[in-house]
Amino acid sequence: MAPDPSAQAVRRLVRWFRDEGPDLPWRRTRDRWAILVSEVMLQATPVSRVLPYYDAWMRRWPRADDLAAEPVGEAIAAWQGLGYPRRARNLHAAAVVVARDGWPPAERYQDLPGVGAYTADALRCFADEMPVLPEDVNVKRVVARRFPGGWPGAPRGRAWDAGQAMMDLGREYCRARAPRCDDGCPLRAGCPAADAGIVDEVTPRGRRQARYEGSMRQRRGFLLRALAEDGRAPVDTDPEAAESLIAEGLADRRGAVLVPAGSGR
Repeated sequence: MAPDPSAQAVRRLVRWFRDEGPDLPWRRTRDRWAILVSEVMLQATPVSRVLPYYDAWMRRWPRADDLAAEPVGEAIAAWQGLGYPRRARNLHAAAVVVARDGWPPAERYQDLPGVGAYTADALRCFADEMPVLPEDVNVKRVVARRFPGGWPGAPRGRAWDAGQAMMDLGREYCRARAPRCDDGCPLRAGCPAADAGIVDEVTPRGRRQARYEGSMRQRRGFLLRALAEDGRAPVDTDPEAAESLIAEGLADRRGAVLVPAGSGR
């Protein structure tokens, strides 16, 4: 039987990762809490931006129990500047569940607040080393271009390496814009999309991010920054944004001022 070219490509990818993969702090552990924190922070956020936040977070809250013992407002304040603060709220809620009930079995990771299908697969692969490929937008793009017949699976015992390698490949070479197909991509040889000149055509289309300047995201961020720095913010600074934060559990109201979530009752 002739060797499967897709399986050979995965083995080549794993070898490349072993030689070239960057040393990231969440790659030095299989601790579920550390992996969950990294995966939540990395959602729609570049690695370079996440690194200092991850380091500070894990020094302050190295276990889920440590975060669960704090008001949710502390998590939101520590998240300030990382964007999408509901991620901090969900991470705190997940920590409370883990501290109270322990970690759910792997097949029920999605029972944790804020954990969707991708993050559940990331926990299974990167913490539990199960033979699962977590498919975020980067990995889906690589699969669509390089493995149009579907993911062939990783070599036995190499699911963790293959998953991490696919993340790196999508981020460094198989990029959404200006992919580096002929600039050192370790899987360029035999790539169906590159060979056929249809890289752009087969790329899955993501949602275009809304403009930030003047948006509700920016207005909410202004109030959350004031809460992180001063511990309070007048509601009448931006009543609509204030009510949005209160409705999502990202802040509490005490009279005419906003206060950090968990401290206003």
